[in-house]
Amino acid sequence: MIKLGVAGVCGKMGRRIFELASFDKDFELALALEKKGTPAIGKDIGKLKISSTQDGLFLVDVLVDFTVPEATEANLDYVAKYKKALVLGTTGLSEAQIKKVEEVSGVVPVVFTPNMAIGVNVLFSILPDIAKRLGPDYSIEIVEAHHKTKKDAPSGTAKKLAAILNEVSKKAVPTHSVRLGDIVGDHTVIFCGNSERIEIKHQAHSRDLFALGALKAAKWVLGKPAGLYSMQDVLK
Repeated sequence: MIKLGVAGVCGKMGRRIFELASFDKDFELALALEKKGTPAIGKDIGKLKISSTQDGLFLVDVLVDFTVPEATEANLDYVAKYKKALVLGTTGLSEAQIKKVEEVSGVVPVVFTPNMAIGVNVLFSILPDIAKRLGPDYSIEIVEAHHKTKKDAPSGTAKKLAAILNEVSKKAVPTHSVRLGDIVGDHTVIFCGNSERIEIKHQAHSRDLFALGALKAAKWVLGKPAGLYSMQDVLK
């Protein structure tokens, strides 16, 4: 049984990861942290075997972190200190913070991806071939939409899509962000040529697909050697 820690457990994603893990026989919930690393004691998140500060990480096998960049930066120090595997879904990290993720992955295994949905990661894998086949005569733009409380824009997923397409097309790919209501997450890639247009769209109907992807990654990463992994590795 995998002893699981969940950071950001009082946020939308963290709470759902915690709830789904509680029904999975492969996990024992050992630690719950709020986004700033403070204890989740007294919160209505179910019964925990242990609820503590980041020092409680010595009791877990894998930490799943969907928080904010500042909290993630602190969590990176602790997983390196206690040699614990990390599944990281925090977006909006600065270049310096991403470099820190890379440095910590030299000490512990880290699955780091802007989106843990299986469908999105399949999209990541097929886009280069589509862009190559269509060629330079097709212009490309990305439109992404999320709920009004999402802090980073464009989304980490949109940045990843743009980076993939930029590598193939050698052109900057414009990205447009929408923040409205309670949209879970929509990403549309538009290829437009003369007289025709191709749109590839991924819509998230529930946060469960991200949470289940994170738990799949947590099972996969346990026991792996130190290194920086993506969901592409998890899904092989």
